[in-house]
Amino acid sequence: MKATGVIRRIDELGRIVIPKEIRKKLKIRDGESIEIFTDNLNQIILKKYSFSEDYTVIIESYVESIYETLKKDILITDRDKFISGISELKKDCEQKDISDFLIRTLDRREVKRDKGEIELCNGKIYSGNYIIYPIISSLEPIGSIILLSKTEEITKENMDVIQVAANFLGKYIEN
Repeated sequence: MKATGVIRRIDELGRIVIPKEIRKKLKIRDGESIEIFTDNLNQIILKKYSFSEDYTVIIESYVESIYETLKKDILITDRDKFISGISELKKDCEQKDISDFLIRTLDRREVKRDKGEIELCNGKIYSGNYIIYPIISSLEPIGSIILLSKTEEITKENMDVIQVAANFLGKYIEN
């Protein structure tokens, strides 16, 4: 991996400007969380924060519980990648970037329920019934839960379960 570096001054409030090119390369959007670390070599390390790293066990358990209840494919995303799921698409999408369609849906905080074709991860098209529900934490969309079914309709009860799951994960991560 090629290292990218620039020299910046710290202002009187302790702020450092991260150049637009670096933010674009790392897909850091305005308002996103960044972790700040120091090491023994007097270095400051900035890392893009992803809730999935801290909550992998509970997310995996919750996904399994939802699948056992609904018997439909389910995928979980953060703002950038697919992080968990039980689906034939899991191997195709896990740890891959989410599509622009999903990013726009998240940014708009939309609940999408439809039947048709959607691009999930870049280049992977899904055809069937689906619902996309945003996970909101501290008033910000941090990910989504996607329920998929090729044959069965997505019912009101399915939507309620996904809504509860998204609300629970958002509150759990917030606290």
